[in-house]
Amino acid sequence: MAQRLASARSATAGLLLGLAVTLAAVVAYSWYVTRQISGLRELQTSITERSRMDSLQLLRIQNTLNSIALGMRDVLDNVESYPVTAFQGQFQRLRTDLEDGMRREQAVSVATRTPEQRQYLESSVAEFWNALDRVFDLSRNGKEEEARSQIRLSLQPREAALSIAVARLLVENNESEQQAAQQVIDIYRRVESRAYTFLIAALAAIVLTSVLLIRSNRELFRRLATLSEQRSDLAQKLISTQESTLSYVSRELHDEFGQILTALGAMLTRAAKRNPDTELNESLREIRDVAQSALDKVRTLSQALHPVMLDEAGLEQSLDWYLPTVERQTGIAISYEKSGTAFEVPRSVGVHIYRVVQEALNNVKRHSGAQRAWVRLRFLADALEVEIEDHGRGLATSNGSRGIGLVGMRERAQLIGAELSFAQPAEGGTVVRLRVPRSTAEAPKEPEPVG
Repeated sequence: MAQRLASARSATAGLLLGLAVTLAAVVAYSWYVTRQISGLRELQTSITERSRMDSLQLLRIQNTLNSIALGMRDVLDNVESYPVTAFQGQFQRLRTDLEDGMRREQAVSVATRTPEQRQYLESSVAEFWNALDRVFDLSRNGKEEEARSQIRLSLQPREAALSIAVARLLVENNESEQQAAQQVIDIYRRVESRAYTFLIAALAAIVLTSVLLIRSNRELFRRLATLSEQRSDLAQKLISTQESTLSYVSRELHDEFGQILTALGAMLTRAAKRNPDTELNESLREIRDVAQSALDKVRTLSQALHPVMLDEAGLEQSLDWYLPTVERQTGIAISYEKSGTAFEVPRSVGVHIYRVVQEALNNVKRHSGAQRAWVRLRFLADALEVEIEDHGRGLATSNGSRGIGLVGMRERAQLIGAELSFAQPAEGGTVVRLRVPRSTAEAPKEPEPVG
């Protein structure tokens, strides 16, 4: 009897010890999970949200810099109409807006921003306005040509440098958000790993708690997946809205302004023929040349926004027109190869293929440093394949930066159910390959009329 009581007491002590260890493990694990979730919330609320607000202010600053660039272009275009000082009020308003944007941006700038970066941006803006003040002083002293020369030689490069600096800050914000997202994933992985370890070591009494924790983690993963799908859907809707807007603006420029300028040129021609005054005819011809130049610029801008040829003639002929245009504008030699039996590509698919080619060639121009590129259009039995190849620096030299353009290319490919890949040829550089299934790339045939 005494032995049984001693055995019972010893078993009770072991159970109590096991319960104490179990409770300690529960408390420790609960504390660990709570801390990880707290860190996750801090990442999502402080870093990600702050980076988003900073990006919004940087976009505002970039928009103001674009307005300043347009203002300087207007000053240079109005050589005979107005003096440079006539634009001082416009630039003063832009200056106020830019300073307000920079002040707000500094209040929400991300923690990874270095003092040197802030100082560079502030000093560059201050130097730009000092240079602009000197330009207005030159204009007030009657030195209009020197003032405009300073705009071309000094102000426009400074504005371009500021725009590049702001764009780099936007890219850094994007990288910061990606790093925060990776940290969130690491937190989830650590929590999941500890959950499985705890399941192996814990007693049966803790199994239910562990299952609940795992279910909670899975729910968090499910929500992240849902948010990712929503982000992708939003990006695709933004792309569709962008294309619709660009198409509308392009048609308005081509149809409305183009017709007005064409009619203006015709009226000036008729007026010159009917008027015997030689001096007046010369002025009318100059005005007609200005109208024709404006018409050419409107048409070029319309084609850049949304090529009308894409709607009228299709993807293949649009590329036939676009690639020589890129050669003339950039000086990059482009070899264009087509193979296979061509088939009609619907406009809704062709516009995204066209934009991918456009963005890839823009990357060649801006980043690769190559002077030659190859574009291949292949009509295959089961797909339409497009390749853009260059032998420049390649994606590996971009210091891990994944530009907005590459993201847009991926979203467009996903929008039409295509496969987008990036490879490096043996000669170096980059090959961008877009493969569109023929079921998507081929336009449906019209039904034949009955009877």
